[in-house]
Parts: sequence; structure tokens; C-alpha cells
Amino acid sequence: MPIPLVNSVASWFLKKRIHQMELFIKYPNEVQEELLKNLIYKAKNTEFGKKYDFSSIKSYAEFASRVPIQQYEDYQACIERSRQGENNIFWPTPIKWFAKSSGTTNAKSKFIPVSEDSLELCHYNAGKDLLCIYLSNNPQSQLFTGKSLRLGGSKKIYRTNGTSYGDLSAILIDNMPFWAEYSSTPSNDVSLLHDWEVKMPAIVNETKKEKVTSLAGVPSWMLVLLNNVLEATGKQSLFEVWPNLEVYFHGGVSFEPYGPQYNKILPREDFRFYEIYNASEGFFACQDRNDSKDLLLMLDYGIFYEFITMDTYGSESEKVVPLSEVETGKNYAVVITTNAGLWRYKIGDTVRFTSTSPYRIKVSGRTKHHINVFGEELIIENAEEALKKVSLVTNCEIVDYTVAPIFMEGREKGAHEWIIEFKNEPRDFEQFKTELDLALQSVNSDYEAKRYNNMTLNMPRIHQAREKLFYDWLKKNGKLGGQHKIPRLSNSRCYLEELLEMNK
Repeated sequence: MPIPLVNSVASWFLKKRIHQMELFIKYPNEVQEELLKNLIYKAKNTEFGKKYDFSSIKSYAEFASRVPIQQYEDYQACIERSRQGENNIFWPTPIKWFAKSSGTTNAKSKFIPVSEDSLELCHYNAGKDLLCIYLSNNPQSQLFTGKSLRLGGSKKIYRTNGTSYGDLSAILIDNMPFWAEYSSTPSNDVSLLHDWEVKMPAIVNETKKEKVTSLAGVPSWMLVLLNNVLEATGKQSLFEVWPNLEVYFHGGVSFEPYGPQYNKILPREDFRFYEIYNASEGFFACQDRNDSKDLLLMLDYGIFYEFITMDTYGSESEKVVPLSEVETGKNYAVVITTNAGLWRYKIGDTVRFTSTSPYRIKVSGRTKHHINVFGEELIIENAEEALKKVSLVTNCEIVDYTVAPIFMEGREKGAHEWIIEFKNEPRDFEQFKTELDLALQSVNSDYEAKRYNNMTLNMPRIHQAREKLFYDWLKKNGKLGGQHKIPRLSNSRCYLEELLEMNK
């Protein structure tokens, strides 16, 4: 089959962009230093810039010593003023859009500023780069002979005081050029439907007739959609519906728990899965090789990176380092300074570097989504890896899960309490529990130490969730669709207790 003409046209842009990527791969720290200087210079006359005297900052060391590490609560008052139409507070150009995010750690809404610069130079450039990288790695691709099925934007755009807010995906869709809508499905009208349970059948009806060559969206919600497509069409494989489907671009949550289910409905060895790492605050990294799940950190999107070593996170001796000082194998909290006016802002994610030449990462979890009640420091990456191992051993499939601590009481030791929804449940739950405990010990030495002779932790306690428990929990809390996620690990029992109550 001949390569589409559009691939040839895209190759010109591809070569130009690949050269730029090679530049930041070869000179990463110089690119980041120059980027920081430009951000500081551009914002020197803002309210924030004057407060910290940006005009006199000449180095990263001065920047780091003068500007404090920020979190959303520190920004909230300024963001509210910006939402009311005030300008030049933390960024020199007007902020027209705010990405609304409830986050995954509490129910309070956050409004993340999205500037014209961040929209164009970060989010949209990232979309183009992802296609460039994919086509570079797969020159025989037929991607542009069909459409991309995108899933996102579950809430409409709200407009007030000259500014707008909504899901990031809704903002991106609302501002896309006409040609982007032409190459995507479903239509903008359907993509931006507010009610998830109305939107789902509408997407199925519209997309099942299209020639879909790629998928893009969060794995958990995309899986729901794709299973509905198979049910509506009576097919067993998605290739029976869309024969030319060749790649799925995914992000937002770990793909590991969903991998086996995707392999069943996409049973081709040459089908590609490409991971991305983005958030309301920006687009950070993407898979740049066909057969490697490591993500290339994108260094020229207007985002300056710093990292907090997780063994010091939240302590008086908290250690913040620039990109040039990170080490492989360590767990870091991500801190960003952006072209939307976020300065030394903690986004709440943790990453682990797998390479420093070039800088490649794996997302390891959330700063608030871990369990460390007993010194075990269990992170999402550990839980996902352990579940993958035990699923293979016990031949089961997991839909969703959450974990919380059982606190010590009197002489009773602590433990971890899991509630898991299975698509295919294990035949022997005692074996599953034993294998899960052993798998966790194999991937986390701190957990292993606390489990030694039941020193601090007893065996985990596991509950089987009824069908659609987590879906119903999300619906009850107004979190269906979009970027909403199940809270995986927590030092608090609040999520678990609510789910156990609904599971009766």
C-alpha cells in the first residue's frame, strides 16, 4: 500500500522538528537554562516578577533562593483575581482559559491557568510532536488515511468575566483549528457533551461508522468506550470494526492494569501503544521509541523543570535539584515553572529517571497517593507492578482497585486493606492474597522489611468489589469521564470506607 501523500508533506515538518529535538537532547541543560532566563525576562514586569525582583535574577541559583516552592493553595488568590479578568499578575499576557481539575487527592476544584503561549507552544506543539515521532518510527504508517478517535472533554466550557474554564481536553478541542476536527472523531458537538451517560452512546453511534486509524484518551475510560463499541457492533475484535486501526496514544493513568484487556480486543502483534505524560499544567513527556515504555522529557515547551527527592519531600531538609543534578533510579516529585505563569509549582506527580542521556522518565505515582503509615513507602508504581505479576500467576483480570491502611490498635499490628474489582476473578482468593503479598515484597524492600515475621504489618486484607462499584462511586461524586481517576493509594481510609459502604 503506498504511503499517503500527507505523510510526505508531514516529513518536511518532521525533519525540521527532529533537528530541534536533537538539539535539546544533545544540550538539555543549556536549553533549560536559556528557557528559564526567557521566562524570567518575559515576566519581570508582572506583579509576581516585581515581588521577587526578576529583573536582577541572573542565575538559576538566584532564582531558586529567591522564589519559594509553590502549591495550588499558594496560588489560589492570584488565580481567582485572574479569573475575574485582572491581567499581568503572574504572566504578562491575558489568561483567557483555566483548566478545571478536581485533582485526585481531594474534591476541591483547581483552576489551572492556560495562556496563549502554553496552549500553542506546549499543548498543541506536543500533539504535533507525538505524530512526528510516531511517523519517524513507523514510516509505512497509514495513520492519515483515517481519523483519530479522541476521548475527553466531558464537561462544557463555562465563560465568565471574559475568561473561560472547563476540562483541559475541552479547552483544547474548543480552540483547535478546523483541520484538526476534520481528522478527528467524534465531532466537537459530541466530544463536548456534558452528560457522560448520554455522551457514551453518542460517541459509539458516530465513531463505529468512521474509518478510525488511531485512538487517544485515558485507558480506563477508553476501555469502557471500546467495550461499548464491541457490544453495539456484535464484534469480538476492534479490527473487525476498524481494520486500519494501528496505534493507541494513552496517558492520564497507568496502563499496566489494563494491558491484558486491551491485548484481548486488539489482538495484533504489530499494534502500537504510545504513552504520553500530560496534565492540566502542561505536556511533559512522551514515548519516543516503538518498543520502550520510557518517556522522553520534552525540554522546549516553555516548561522549566526542578525535582524534589522523595526521601526528603515535605521535610525541613527538603532537597530541590535542577534537571542537571537528577540521578537514575531515584524517585522525585516534579516542580515546574511554565509559560502560563506557574512559578516553582508542585504538580503532585512523582517520576523516576531511567536515563540522563537523553533524559527519560517513568511516572511512578503521586506525592499524596502513597501509603507510608508504617514506613513502608508503597507507591503506585509498586502496586501496579505487583498486580501485574499476580494477575499472570492467578490468571485474573483487574478493572480497578484502591488501597488504604488498617491502623494499629492496641497490640494488633497494621495492614493494608484492598478493594479490587475483577473482570475475571481468581479461582483461589487465598492464593491471590498470598501472591500479592509476595509480589509487593519483591518490588518494595521497605514493605518486605515491615512484613518480615509480621513485624509491623500483617497480611493484606482483600475485598472483592461488586461489578461497576468504582464506576458508581465516580458517578456519585460527579467524576464520570474525562481525566477523572480512581484514587489508588491513600494514607487515609476515607475513599476505602465510602467504597466498602457502597459495596454492601
